[in-house]
Amino acid sequence: MTNRPIVLSFFDFTGEAVRPWAKAGYECWCFDIQHPEERRHERVGDGEIIFAKADLSAASRDWWGILKSMQDLPVAMVFGFPPCTDLASSGALHWAAKRAADPYFQHKAVGMARMVAFVAETLGARYAIENPRGALSTLWRKADHAFDPCDFGGYLHKAIAEHPIWPEYIPAFDAYTKRTNLWTGGGFVMPAKLAVEPVILSYTKADGSITRGSPQWGKLGGKSLKTKNIRSATPRGFAIAVFEANHTA
Repeated sequence: MTNRPIVLSFFDFTGEAVRPWAKAGYECWCFDIQHPEERRHERVGDGEIIFAKADLSAASRDWWGILKSMQDLPVAMVFGFPPCTDLASSGALHWAAKRAADPYFQHKAVGMARMVAFVAETLGARYAIENPRGALSTLWRKADHAFDPCDFGGYLHKAIAEHPIWPEYIPAFDAYTKRTNLWTGGGFVMPAKLAVEPVILSYTKADGSITRGSPQWGKLGGKSLKTKNIRSATPRGFAIAVFEANHTA
């Protein structure tokens, strides 16, 4: 741990949300259950990203350990990307069966988002929590902002327009739609848009009918961990825009 300003990012496997901050010299911590037990350190620009394993279920004691370790440090920003499996409207058809198996399944999911806000507010940091349209707005509070990745594609200049990891799924310049809600606080500033035209393709469904949507939506169906990680990765243009609007160090 250093005296550099710190960014915390919860439920973050890829680290895309914090990469602009690390380049500017911040010490960035990405917590997720998928990370290995041994922390991985990645030097980025003048800063560092530390990938740390953590159980972030709402009742986990890991939250308190993280909060205690950060309570006297200069935490500037907190991000949260809690799982949307039990909250997104796209899965509403399955809610009745899930509720029959566990009447509190959605309250547990909401609890993870609320813990991100609790940590940020306790540390006095700005925060942004991301989730698609769904039950979080009714079971917690209404979202403060909404956006599509293409709204901020203009923040990616030509040299970095193509996605470095998943170009076959994510169009250059983040030119795709994926409506996303944000719950924010602590003085978070929503960045100005620099929109690009989204790529919309036609897809033939099993019944022969035609539907239209973004490449990311059309190619990333299913429930595999890989597709979930790609779908949940923070759009790079949006990450840069948020940094530019909220960077104060």
